[in-house]
Amino acid sequence: MTSIRRRTLTLIIGLLLAGLAVLSAFNLHDSNHEIAEVYDAQLAQNARLLQGVMRMPLAAQQHADLYRAFNDALADAPLRGDGHPYERKIAFQVWNRAGDVLVHTASAPSFRSPPTQPGFSDVVDLNSRHWRAFILEDPQNGLRIWVGERGDVRADLVDRIVRHTLWPNAIGSLLLAAMVWLAIGWGLKPLANMAATLRARHSGSLEPLQLTPLPSELEPMQAALNRMLAQIQEVLGRERRFIADAAHEMRTPLAVLRVHAQNLQEAGTEQERRESLAFLIAGVDRTSRLVSQLLTMARLEPKAGAPVLEHIDLSETVRNSLVQLTPWLLSKHLELAFDVSDQPFHVLADAATVDIALNNLITNAANFSPEHGVITVQLTRVDNFYQLNVDDQGPGIDEADRARLFERFYSRGSPQGAGLGLTIVATIATRLGGRIELLNRPEGGLRATLSIPVRE
Repeated sequence: MTSIRRRTLTLIIGLLLAGLAVLSAFNLHDSNHEIAEVYDAQLAQNARLLQGVMRMPLAAQQHADLYRAFNDALADAPLRGDGHPYERKIAFQVWNRAGDVLVHTASAPSFRSPPTQPGFSDVVDLNSRHWRAFILEDPQNGLRIWVGERGDVRADLVDRIVRHTLWPNAIGSLLLAAMVWLAIGWGLKPLANMAATLRARHSGSLEPLQLTPLPSELEPMQAALNRMLAQIQEVLGRERRFIADAAHEMRTPLAVLRVHAQNLQEAGTEQERRESLAFLIAGVDRTSRLVSQLLTMARLEPKAGAPVLEHIDLSETVRNSLVQLTPWLLSKHLELAFDVSDQPFHVLADAATVDIALNNLITNAANFSPEHGVITVQLTRVDNFYQLNVDDQGPGIDEADRARLFERFYSRGSPQGAGLGLTIVATIATRLGGRIELLNRPEGGLRATLSIPVRE
């Protein structure tokens, strides 16, 4: 793409030239019209002046002397050096009733017959020269007066006007283009300075720009760049935290897996090999869950992107999640109960994140439920919130541990936990504008309540 300066200059100069061309064409047309009007007026005026002279009350012999004097003076005019070159291009003739020429200039054209149409006309003489003529009839004195001007007189004048007008315009346009080029360059200097500053920055620098003074048009650009740099810093910070957390949490499971693998290798009996293999498989499963939870946390980091909200039926979303979890709970010898009314639970939310939150709450309940225990899921509406309750029959929680349960990688004693489940649920609740609460049930066990605001 061409530079802004070049694009702007091309547009401005193009508009100027187009406007100049339109104005020049208009001026040329107007000049032609005005020149024609002035010259036509002069022709008519000369014809009437000549008529006045020809109508002087003289005797017949005196008229003849007047005509002879006219012709002698007009014939002598082109030979004198004090005249004008255009004199031979301006002519007149006077005829009487009989069609005889009484007075004429030496340069007057020759016609086969005197023109008869009064007024203005364009005629061609016997020498194929174009004339602009005015014919004045004088029936009282029996005169026909013809005053003409050669067409090249007007063409030459128009040509002079064009040369004297267009050349200064062309030269002025070039000078104007140069000044516009310099003016645009001066106007775009702050943008060039910003570009030079960005090119000079180190590729790894994420420090905000501090360019001052800055035109008002570039302040939003600098603010947007600084926001983008801040977002990049945030993304890099999340990546560093994720890598650090993953490295920290994976170190111990991998060390445990190595111990189980060594025990399997050193087992002396079939029973020992089976036990070591079972421990190894359990360790691999736990490590897989840890990796899955870490990836989920990375996707749910704050500012990692707003959730895609859609109109969903919350009861149907919960029911679909429970259908997927039922076989796993049955394999752990646990029962699942779902308590929900028949009313619709329409809400504007993200079905995927609701599914993740419910999975973590039920997994957490399963980890602390006794064998053949019952996990109850209840969906109700309380005021302006839909409450999703997950009840287990485990030991509940200690008040001393309540404040730490939502910390990352904190596990309250389950060997199968990664310490991320409740943290993920809390993050999802925040993204949905809700909250998560943990309460000990009077009859024993723990109730986890996920509240989602009703946004229909």
